[in-house]
Amino acid sequence: MATTKTWFFDHEFDRPKGEARLRFDEGTIIAEGLSEEAADGRWWSFDERIDAWRCPAFRYRRVLGSLLKQGWRVEDTARDYEAHPVEIEHRFRPFEHQLEGLDAWIAGENRGVVVLPTGSGKSYLATLAIEEVERTTLVVVPTIDLMTQWVGNLEEAFGAPIGMLGGGYHEVEAITVSTYDSAAIHMHRIGDRFGLVIFDEVHHLPGEIYRQGARQSIAPFRLGLTATPERADGGHADLDDLVGPIVYRKTIKELSGDILADYEVRTLEVTMNAEDRQIYDRERGIYRGFVESNNIRLGGLHGWRRFLAATSRSDEGRRALKAYHAQKRMALVHDEKLALLYELLDRHREERILIFTNDNASVYAISQEALCPAITHETRVKERREILRKFREGELRILVTSKVLNEGVDIPEASMAIVLAGSGSVREHVQRLGRILRRSEGKKAVLYELVTVDSVESHVSRRRREHDAYQ
Repeated sequence: MATTKTWFFDHEFDRPKGEARLRFDEGTIIAEGLSEEAADGRWWSFDERIDAWRCPAFRYRRVLGSLLKQGWRVEDTARDYEAHPVEIEHRFRPFEHQLEGLDAWIAGENRGVVVLPTGSGKSYLATLAIEEVERTTLVVVPTIDLMTQWVGNLEEAFGAPIGMLGGGYHEVEAITVSTYDSAAIHMHRIGDRFGLVIFDEVHHLPGEIYRQGARQSIAPFRLGLTATPERADGGHADLDDLVGPIVYRKTIKELSGDILADYEVRTLEVTMNAEDRQIYDRERGIYRGFVESNNIRLGGLHGWRRFLAATSRSDEGRRALKAYHAQKRMALVHDEKLALLYELLDRHREERILIFTNDNASVYAISQEALCPAITHETRVKERREILRKFREGELRILVTSKVLNEGVDIPEASMAIVLAGSGSVREHVQRLGRILRRSEGKKAVLYELVTVDSVESHVSRRRREHDAYQ
């Protein structure tokens, strides 16, 4: 049942210009009794079915402020969130960058994005924000693993039950953690119940589905957290509207050696053997020949779509698509690169090592050859947690994965990462580096990047290292 609050500026007006009633409805705000003059066209649209004005719920703070400034008396039943004072029971002394980030967010009227590297304490900054705002809070995260990690951290911090929304759970508490998927599904019903929403790994938010969860929440206070806000599709520009602008930023280089572990990146070039080179050159020749004979300009999403459309029209095209995948697969993982990988594992026997590759087939092959556990999207949750526990406690020294450990999972004991293969994404490369940067006494983190000489991977490697952490 929504609470009712009446808002007015009686000290500025002898009498109100009018009276309006706001209510929450399926992820939107409905204003009854509002005049057309007062309904700002940037936010409101008239719904003839109910003879009232409607706007997306995330405009709540703005439209309420606008009506009050115009001199309207507002009966507000839209908000169902409450004051929720909490106090951190197990308090740590915040680092300077955490306090600076929190202060910048508060100065931004409790809206905005804080950009900090993996391992620098973004979640503790968020915990401080929850304590500061004193409102019911929803934390939104990309994975179930992260949801359970956040729940554990918040329960320890506040000594109170924390709700869970996702992975088979539907338990809504004053402080609740949800996956992005579940938030998108349920926000039209619960979007009035939280005054603060924290979006972890906020670069996910501009996706077409996930942004609906942000739009259907009335929460006036919003905090976004990420190490890498920029998106290849330019969607990060929408974060200003959905969450707020970037209010604070620190880079890996700025925090390494003090907050984060010292680190070194070693790029090792690998030459294919003659047999693999012959296969690579043959398949790449078929692929490139098709592209050139059909005058296809590659580059960006549109170029790739044109290529796919052309390959579907003939047997020659289907062979070219097969050749594209074959040459890419050969550049990323081949016999000489695998031989170097196993040599590195033998050379660094005392280190806890994460191996990253680009496909599950390679993960399973390496797992079998190196006798180490593998984690992919196919790994069941309980098995994944048990593997990570054993890795953290030292029972396991090596762990091989594809993409599922790129972000979010806390593995502070890892001191070395070997990137056998990956995409051209800067974000992916920074996230993989971030997995080994948790500071500990005497730790020097090392990331090895294995790159095939004279192949498409050389270009991919240059693209993904376009970040100051690799300069």
